[in-house]
Amino acid sequence: MKKEHTLTGVPSASQAAPASRWGRWLFRLDEQAEERRHEQTHPWYKVLWLTGVDYFSTLGYQPGIALLAAGALSPLATAILLLVTLFGAYPTYAQVARRSYAGQGSIAMLENLLPGWRGKLFVLVLLGFAATDFVITMTLSAADAALHAIENPYLQPYLGHAQLSTTIVLLALLALVFLKGFREAIGLATAVAVPYILLNLIVVIRCLIEVFHHPEVFPQWQASLALKGDWTMLLVSSVIIFPRLALGLSGFETGVTVMPLISGGVQDIGECYPRGRIRATQRLLLAAALIMSFMLLTSSFVTALLIPPEDYAEGGPASGRAIAYLAHRYLGATFGSIYDFSTILILWFAGASAMAALLNLIPRYLPRFGMAPQWVAYARPLVILLFVVDVIVTLVFNADVEAQGGAYATGVLVLILSAAVAVSLAFASERRDEPDRKQARRLFWWEAYFWIVSAVFAFALVDNVIARPDGVIIGSCFIVAIVFLSGLSRYRRSTELRVFDIKLMDEESLRLWPLLKGKTVNLVPLRTSNEAARVRKEREIRKYYSIEGPLAFIHVNLVDDRSEFLARLRVRVRSERDNYVIEVYGAVAIANTIAYLSELIDPKTLFLGLARQNLTVQALKYLFLGEGEVGLMVYTILLRYWESTPEEDVRPLIFLMSE
Repeated sequence: MKKEHTLTGVPSASQAAPASRWGRWLFRLDEQAEERRHEQTHPWYKVLWLTGVDYFSTLGYQPGIALLAAGALSPLATAILLLVTLFGAYPTYAQVARRSYAGQGSIAMLENLLPGWRGKLFVLVLLGFAATDFVITMTLSAADAALHAIENPYLQPYLGHAQLSTTIVLLALLALVFLKGFREAIGLATAVAVPYILLNLIVVIRCLIEVFHHPEVFPQWQASLALKGDWTMLLVSSVIIFPRLALGLSGFETGVTVMPLISGGVQDIGECYPRGRIRATQRLLLAAALIMSFMLLTSSFVTALLIPPEDYAEGGPASGRAIAYLAHRYLGATFGSIYDFSTILILWFAGASAMAALLNLIPRYLPRFGMAPQWVAYARPLVILLFVVDVIVTLVFNADVEAQGGAYATGVLVLILSAAVAVSLAFASERRDEPDRKQARRLFWWEAYFWIVSAVFAFALVDNVIARPDGVIIGSCFIVAIVFLSGLSRYRRSTELRVFDIKLMDEESLRLWPLLKGKTVNLVPLRTSNEAARVRKEREIRKYYSIEGPLAFIHVNLVDDRSEFLARLRVRVRSERDNYVIEVYGAVAIANTIAYLSELIDPKTLFLGLARQNLTVQALKYLFLGEGEVGLMVYTILLRYWESTPEEDVRPLIFLMSE
């Protein structure tokens, strides 16, 4: 077995510390990120509440939005939603947990299933919708928290009807918390989510008692249903309406992102595939789905029976806060205020969960693709950027809860649809690779099931987009912005050295490598790797240039997937007569690899060939395929690197030769 040896890399020019005090504060690496890598794990039933602050917080506005969308049909449409939750969303994310147990979710699955530029563009589109989902989570949650605050009888005299300004203040407080340094705490999530669920349960039980004492409300509800047709028509209408209730599906993507925090027990110790953690995560997802299903169904029932249409209409006292309305009406102002405070707290914490998700999601993908400025690796500039986006979205929607529901539902449905498609593709891939025909048939039926689930979510997404196109419009704005800025960033960063790490492949390479370094060789990159080409190039160089010392010929082998931005290089060195031959494997761009090795080796001279081909074609080949006019690009990359790094010694002489 060959033993590889890691080399010390070239320091990045971007690692220089900012000069000003403000710059040092702004671009300080997030200390919490390093702490999270060593975060202790917890039982799934404790981590459940961290997922719950996102998932369960939708009870603050979901029943009111359901009433506005479905009216008397709200309980039936909610029942359809619960079937989709238990037999669609939960099975989908249970499979995502099996295949993406590092907490990267369905986006990572699709990236692996769709490699190359196709996969990168698909991921960028999904990131656009994920940004829509999480940004609207923050703005909608803050808007609904502000609505609960201004409708509270104790706070209303102080806040008046300033919902917009209150929303922006809540978003600013959220940003300030993250600028200070925020660490998600299981204990705090439990302290927020558990009382909120208990308070909702108390309200629902009190309202069910009210229905029992006033049985006439049930026939009135049945009469309202009868006006809409028979049970067949009611069922069809409920199926058509349920996509507008898709907010009740939020939280599943968060459920798999928290997997690293879940303990798998002693059975996972020393195991590469954490079966215990996967099973625990599946229990978490099922428990969350069952709790939310019960709360949504019962709350939709009591709100449909007890809230008059004029009160839940847009602008009415129950609009966006149906359960809070019932809490004040049937349990008094004191209990209602306690409920309002709990709702404000969990909605604010849901915004914190969404902010944390974006702070983890964006740096995970975009910098690795070369499609984001390097400052996105720092939490504070990203927090400021996200706060600005939140304010813009809040102003566009005027902090209206119902108006943002369409955009939120669109983001949720796109993520769940992408997860269902990813699971279907995963089963298809496993089926093709399965030699056992019986097992392959079983995988086929699972694949078919999840394609059906994908079709259900596709229907829900299309229906939601047709009914409320604002969601896809704002999602498209995020996508266009991300794709444009990503392309611009990739172009601007194309002249970075772009090497993640480098290893020597064998003992001979380890022995010869020190002989190459420190002004001992003349570096000669070659397009072809054969002895005849090396002999011909050496003869040409020694004929026209006065040089001393051996030549070190470099040949770079590119990986198939040139869409990757950073490379893991593998290097083999061997001697050939008085010269050296360096074979490089795993590169994503020829010019950047040569420049990186030149900085590592520090040669006397560097001989670069000029292809003399169309520059536009060469530039496109370089940006997308890592090839192109290598000589000029190596020269450009080295000059830019030298301009941003202190000159510690004499730079190598560079000769541009016609090929």
